[in-house]
Amino acid sequence: MKGPRTVSIADCLATLDRYDAILDARSPAEFALDHIPGAAGAPVLDDLERAEVGTLHAREGAFVARRRGAALVARNIGTLLETRFSAMPPDWRPLVYCWRGGNRSGSLAIVLSRVGWKVDVLEGGYRSYRRQVVADLEQLPQRHRFIVVAGRTGVGKSRLLSLLAERGLQVLDLEALAAHRGSILGPIPDNPQPSQKGFESRLWQALRNCDDSRPVFVESESRKIGSCQVPGPLITRMRSSECIVLTASPEFRIRLLREDYEHFLGNPALLSERLSAFVPIHGKSRIAHWDSQASNGDWDGLVGELLADHYDPAYERSMARNFSRLDAASSIAVDTSAPNGEGKDAGADCASSLADAADRIAALYPAAGRS
Repeated sequence: MKGPRTVSIADCLATLDRYDAILDARSPAEFALDHIPGAAGAPVLDDLERAEVGTLHAREGAFVARRRGAALVARNIGTLLETRFSAMPPDWRPLVYCWRGGNRSGSLAIVLSRVGWKVDVLEGGYRSYRRQVVADLEQLPQRHRFIVVAGRTGVGKSRLLSLLAERGLQVLDLEALAAHRGSILGPIPDNPQPSQKGFESRLWQALRNCDDSRPVFVESESRKIGSCQVPGPLITRMRSSECIVLTASPEFRIRLLREDYEHFLGNPALLSERLSAFVPIHGKSRIAHWDSQASNGDWDGLVGELLADHYDPAYERSMARNFSRLDAASSIAVDTSAPNGEGKDAGADCASSLADAADRIAALYPAAGRS
């Protein structure tokens, strides 16, 4: 009976879809930090066990640590066989990896192969995958033509990207990948941000799946989205790309932002906590005034002032400094009270207005849809 086969990262990624499962043998904490897209955690040591073995290695030496680790690994692999892997058919084909492609993945792969499954082990483990991600993120942005969707806060850029995707256009939604709306008020409830490595893995996967014969629509993000940093080669490529600018009336923007940030309406204390980050910029008196508006339910007044006094000036400065082709951008009005509006009343439904805008953009780029 043949043992597990070792595969290089290049061969692995070229045929990643052929595996029935990708098993990450590292600890849950390592897996949570980052992992190969599509992988499932199959830890042969949990976090406490891994720490215990590491402590033994430092205090009593490699032999004692290996003996204890082997006992724990054997027990955990047995549990996996009796539970998660118990119903797998004879032709099940997993890929296994750990940190360096050594002891943990090797132990799991040997046992699985002895059962009779055809198992591959990733040479170099997660580290080889991570090196590939870093190298690819230097090159992938250069392969694609990006179209930057710009516009002031509240015009619906993120919503528009989703609508463009529904119409078959290629979209790179950086805020969705980063699980953050891109400002101090941007954390998404019950959706924590990935680690930087996790964000880069999501980004790598998204760019790999893009067709370089068609443009990719992306929002005019800053370099930092919450705690995640957009890699330099991508942000540089975006800032030199063609732009489309969405425009909308203050009334429309206030209404949309109230919808998108509805979680603040029922929790003014949370909003107050977030607004405190603006004290160095606007001073305690202004923040106290905004807190008062929130406490009194004056949401339209608060959102309008935040736009006029903070977000709009910041947007203008950032766009003028960073996006070299902004002056030549096409302008798409989302509602009638915006410049060049096309017949909708002020305060019209945000969703239908953005759907109309998405239709107009799709019409501007007929070759951008699915081939």
